[in-house]
Formats: sequence, structure tokens, C-alpha cells
Amino acid sequence: MFKAITRSILILSIVSFFTDISTEMLYPITPLFLKSIGYGALLIGIIEGVAEGISGLSKAYFGELSDNLGKRLPFIRGGYWLSAGARPMLAAFTFPWWIATSRSLDLLGKGIRTSARDALLSDETKKSTKSTVFGFHRAMDTFGAVLGPCIGLIYLHFYPNTYRPMFLIAFIPAVLAGVTLFFLKEKEHTNSGKKLRWNILESFTYLKKSPREYKTLLIGLLVFTLFNSSNAFLILKVKISGQSDSATVSVYVFYNLIYALFSYPMGKLADKFGSKVILCSGLAIFTCVYAGMGLNSNIYGFYILFFFYGLYMASTEGISRAWVSNIASKSDTGAALGIYTGLTSIMTLLASVIAGFLWTNFSPSLTFFVTSGVSFLVVIYFIAVVKSNPIVEAD
Repeated sequence: MFKAITRSILILSIVSFFTDISTEMLYPITPLFLKSIGYGALLIGIIEGVAEGISGLSKAYFGELSDNLGKRLPFIRGGYWLSAGARPMLAAFTFPWWIATSRSLDLLGKGIRTSARDALLSDETKKSTKSTVFGFHRAMDTFGAVLGPCIGLIYLHFYPNTYRPMFLIAFIPAVLAGVTLFFLKEKEHTNSGKKLRWNILESFTYLKKSPREYKTLLIGLLVFTLFNSSNAFLILKVKISGQSDSATVSVYVFYNLIYALFSYPMGKLADKFGSKVILCSGLAIFTCVYAGMGLNSNIYGFYILFFFYGLYMASTEGISRAWVSNIASKSDTGAALGIYTGLTSIMTLLASVIAGFLWTNFSPSLTFFVTSGVSFLVVIYFIAVVKSNPIVEAD
């Protein structure tokens, strides 16, 4: 069953499991902490926006740099340790520049490691099992996202409104992730001989030479992401519908559990029936879920909607990365994945701005209906334009 899962893939998945425990433990805590020390929504938004922008641009740059140097492991290790070291910094001082620096370093670490990690996952498997491998990795990653908030809930139950120690607690699984990486070995790669680029914007030049299949896939995914706002809006919808804090967080944990449980099976199905079939099915589920979110206010309805939202995530997140890596040549995998994940980060930031505008100036329901409508159009685009079996460049 797990024949495609090599030692390196397993180690990277364990690392992501520990990392997401740390990350998701702080996900509901950080805005509460910043609010408790006097930060307003605007300042929090600026800090998060700058950090996300740095993360997005760095994914493309360091993805291409790992291709050009023929190395993945230094970027993976450096990125994970940078993020681990930045997290306890957040609680040390309350100066805005210090908070901004800490968040920027954390997400810079994510930008440094993400493309190289995904490229190494791609290097470790065959084209016929890529979705399986990426699905397994997403499953392990998301099990961490289930455990992290649970730890946070238990801590806040015993120590309500006491946030600073959580940043030190979250440092423990982050360190475990970094230590686990010392067991990872990288296969020898030949230096590509390409000129190293020091201008971060030049790392997007892969778009010029990328195959048409990559461009058409990227357009569809980015248009979808431009209207797919942060999960925070889904959580907020649950909250404003009259649910308690514990019920709201429980729904979020339930969603992550479904996402984790179905990521590996969906990856297997994508390798069997094709990435396009499973990804389009996931986007169709998303279309229905967001329409439902605009209409629902019942806690049982939210559990049903978040069940299918977990299915959508399992059907798209890892599979889209596997599809991108299958289109690109092996020597350009890091650049292709870096541009995709980097632009996705930037589009997610813009999507949250759009959602916030619609939410504030019109209504929460309209926010979900607009996103659902755009998602439906993207499904039509994938069916009509994007090829099922992309042509892979020769290495």
C-alpha cells in the first residue's frame, strides 16, 4: 500500500507533521495575543500582508536557486530552522517592528524551504505515483494541523488569556522537526550550470520558457485562488452565526481531520484516474460548499459543509503540486513549483482583501456566493482548456 513512500518521503512528512503542530497551535492564538497587547486589525493586517508577500516572492526565488545549485537539503534545513527560531521571538517584545520582523522571518523560512521540499518529494518518486506521494505528505502535514489546535485548546482551558508561554511550547515541535531533518539524505545532483540570479523578480523568468500546459494550468489555479480567501472567513462565518468559541474551533479541527484522512486516498485516485478528474471534482465540491456557507447558520450544517470542504482540500492541494511537477522538467521542478506556490501566496492575500471588501460593504453571504460563482467558471475552464495528460518536457 505504501510502496511509493521512500525513507526520504517519510522523513519529510514527519518533519511537516511536527511543523504543522507548531504552526497550527499558534494559528488561533496569534491574533488574540496581538489584540491583547494593543494591536488593531489594520496593523495586524499590514504585518501579515508584508510577511505573506515576502513568503510568496521567496518561494519562486529559492525554488529556482535550488534548481541552479542542484541542491535541495540546505534550503529545506535552513528554512525550517529559520521559522523555528522566529516563533519564540514573537512573544519577547511588543514593538511593532519586532513583531513584523518575527513574522517576516517565520514566513521567509517557509518561502525558503517550500519549493525545495516539494521538488525533493518530486525527485523521490515516479510520475505515475506523484499524486500518491504528495497526498501522503499532505495527510501527515494535516494530522499536525489537527493536533496543534487541540493542544492550544487544552492550554487555554487551564490558562485562559495567557498567551506568551504558548510561543515557547510551540517551539518544541518546531525543534523536533529541525532535528528530524538531520536524518534526511539527499541524492547527488548535478549543478545545472545556469547563471545564479540575485534579482528576486528574475526568478519568474521560467514563465517565458515553460510549456503551454504549465501556463494554462497555472492560469486556472491562480484565478481560482484570487477568489479563494483565507479560511479565517469560514471560521468567522461559523462564529457570527451564533456558535461558541469551542464549537467554532471544533469545526475547524474536524475539517483538518477530514483533510488529513482523505489526502492519501485522493492522491491514489488521482494517479489512477488522472489529476484533472480529481482536481475538477474537488473544485466542484468547493463550489457547492461556498454556496452552502452563504445560506447556512446551523451547527450541524457547518459540520456537513466542513466535511466536504476537507474533501475539497484533499482533492486539490497535494494533487495540484504533483501535476505541476509532472509538467516541468526535472531540472526546473523547483522553479515551476516555486512560481506556483509563490503566486498562490500573493493571490491568497489579494483574495482576502477582496473577501474583506465584499464582507464589510455588502454581506458575508455575497462573499461566499461570488467565490462559488467564480469557482464554477474555473471548473468549466479546466474541462474546456486544460489538457488531461500534459506533455512532459525532456530532461
